[in-house]
Amino acid sequence: MNEANDPYSDIRPYRDDEVARVLYRLRAERGLINTLAQWKLGPLYRLVPSIARIFVKMWLGYRLQPLTTVDAVQMQLRPLLANMVSKTVRLSSDGLESLDPTASWLFVSNHRDIALDPALTNHILYHSGHRTLAIAIGDNLLKERWVADLMRLNKSFIVKRTLSGPRELLAASRQLAAFIRTMVTTNQGPVWIAQREGRAKDGVDTTEPAVIKMLSLARDRKTETIADVLPALKIVPVAIAYELDPCDAAKAAELAAGVGYVKSEYEDVLSIGQGITGQKGCVHLSFGEPLSAEHLDVSAAVTAIDTHIRGNYRLFETALWAWQNLEQTQRIPEVTIYPGTISRGEFDARINAMPASHRPLALAMYANPLRRALGEL
Repeated sequence: MNEANDPYSDIRPYRDDEVARVLYRLRAERGLINTLAQWKLGPLYRLVPSIARIFVKMWLGYRLQPLTTVDAVQMQLRPLLANMVSKTVRLSSDGLESLDPTASWLFVSNHRDIALDPALTNHILYHSGHRTLAIAIGDNLLKERWVADLMRLNKSFIVKRTLSGPRELLAASRQLAAFIRTMVTTNQGPVWIAQREGRAKDGVDTTEPAVIKMLSLARDRKTETIADVLPALKIVPVAIAYELDPCDAAKAAELAAGVGYVKSEYEDVLSIGQGITGQKGCVHLSFGEPLSAEHLDVSAAVTAIDTHIRGNYRLFETALWAWQNLEQTQRIPEVTIYPGTISRGEFDARINAMPASHRPLALAMYANPLRRALGEL
């Protein structure tokens, strides 16, 4: 299919008729083979890497050869996610029951964890009878082709962030906006995007107007206005709250370093791994009502999304304890606080294990949603 007939070919998730070809290519990807060999056969890989790679290639062929559809690929991954959830998360949600599972929605979520935010959303959707998500992922996380292949097999689509020229960036934004609009308006399934580029490391969840402006680019400028586009996207705000952030220490270190901080080459990959394997405690997702016709322009849409996330972010005891530590008080403010899985002593020990200069930043990360609920931010 040529570019004119498939204008999203370089960013969209793979389709069923492409799965076999991509999986065949993955079976020969040295980077994937080495990564799996280190993960599954660590001691053997360190002693005899060539033998470990042979075993992994045989295992890959056995596991991948029967897979011919995207759904089949996701069925292979689903037990891994379910296992992670059962071991590290006490997961709950509200609001999803009011959304038609046969419709396509654009879920705009606050962003705390690179992989977990959409993965946990997907888990809840699947177990609630909804279709799985098409997930936005920045190309800065896809430096290796095999990583991009794996993500696109799992219904991810690419957000081009590493372009340099303004014309290229504008063209990429229009392509992305048109793809999202097509997904929703032709009912090809729900879509997930973050409310901002990058995680809210300070715990202050705010929607970047640029994200909504990007969505509004999916229009015929001669015949349509922003007011014609945004309602058609069926935007649903989503608030995700973690009792514990597995990457809290790393985020505090980055904040402490300030504007001079430079990420290491594989830092985002390490963050993904830490998010998946680390302790999270309770996690709650609150799905809002679709933005109505009253929320037609960019400013109103931003306000509506922020209002839902601020008002429906579940405040666990960790938020209270962090706020009390920062305020040097034992007062309990007049907001609803939910119990979690750890004690205050365990939380304080977690914070105190960080360098002294990082602790206020980590505490603020946990306390800021409570501050917003109190009107202090």
